[in-house]
Parts: sequence; structure tokens; C-alpha cells
Amino acid sequence: MLVINCKNYTEASGRRLDSILRAAAAARRRHRVEVAVAPPPPLAARCARRGVRIFAQHVDCAGPGGTTGSSVPEVLRACGVSGSLVNHSERRVGARESACAVERLRSLGMTSVACARTPREARAMALLGPDYVAVEPPDLIGSGRAVSLERPGIVREAARAVASAGTRSVLLCGAGIVSGRDARRAAELGSSGVLVASGVVRAASPARAVSELAAALAR
Repeated sequence: MLVINCKNYTEASGRRLDSILRAAAAARRRHRVEVAVAPPPPLAARCARRGVRIFAQHVDCAGPGGTTGSSVPEVLRACGVSGSLVNHSERRVGARESACAVERLRSLGMTSVACARTPREARAMALLGPDYVAVEPPDLIGSGRAVSLERPGIVREAARAVASAGTRSVLLCGAGIVSGRDARRAAELGSSGVLVASGVVRAASPARAVSELAAALAR
């Protein structure tokens, strides 16, 4: 699984975003790797149904109706969004709200990617039963220094921690992942995929970056 979080980078609001979506769809077909893109929130509906899965960057526990300003799972699903990140290090919500978000997404048949900063947090998130748990040490996010190379022990420990929870969750890893080498090493350490952001969105060629990462995960 390759998840591309576009965050709110200005680069991910025009032609570059279209290029990322095309590259993600092509990588999915060519390498048979599941790919999802989390565009800037206002663009999620526009990006849906482009041959690639679209994730929200965050969901609230608020329901449909008079919940102005909330990111509501039912509305997102109606717009073609098929899943969401939960508790990303830049949008932390805590255990109770994470549990609510995971359950709401599950009840709607949507994919959940619950984020954790440490292997210990990864196990706690896995106990909630999300589809994926993504471990990302915050100090390596956006650094260009891949967790799989800089701190391989974190990935190994997180893989064991997620497995020990005994739920359906599988591990992704992120933070500093920018190359096929980084992704391959993550897979060797027990990760089922990677969560990336600036390594694709701000790459000289986003299309090339997506293809390289997907190819590495397919091996």
C-alpha cells in the first residue's frame, strides 16, 4: 500500500496534483500496488473517481446535519472519498476520538489509516482495529531522512507491536520516505507499505517518484 498525503502544500493544488493522480492510477495498474492519495481537503471531491483511491486527511466524529465546519465521513463517502487518515501527527486527536473515527469509517466500509509516533502508540492504535497503522516519528517527517534507514528498529518494533494486538491492522511506515530504496527497506523490516508526503508532492518529478515507490513495494 502506498499512501500519498498531499497535506496543504501549495504545489498540490493545480497541475502537479493532476500529475500525482495520473501517476498513482498508472502505478496501480502497472505494479499492482494499492495506491491512495489524500489531497488538500477542499479538493477531495474533485479528485474522486479519477482511477485512484482518495482518502481524507482527517475525519471528525460529528455526524451529518448541523455540524458546520466538520469533516463528516458520510458526506466524504458520498463525494467518492473511500478512507481517511486518523490522528496524523499534524492533526492529533487522542485515543477516544481516534476510536470513534475508526469505528465510523469501518461502519461505512471506508478505509482507516491510524497514525502513531512510536511502536507503543502503534500497538494502542492497532487495538482499535483500523485497516492500517502508520508509524511516523515526528522529527523525521519532511526531513528527507527515512525512518527505515535512520531508525530501522522503530519499524521492526512497530511491526511486532501491531501484530501483537491481534486485530486486522497491518503496518505502514512514514517519515522521510523519498525513494524506492527507503520503501524497499521498510518492507524488509515488516511494513506492508509506506505513507509519504513531500517526497512525492515536492519531488522534481512527482510521477517518477510515485512510480519508483510503487515499483519498490511491488518487489
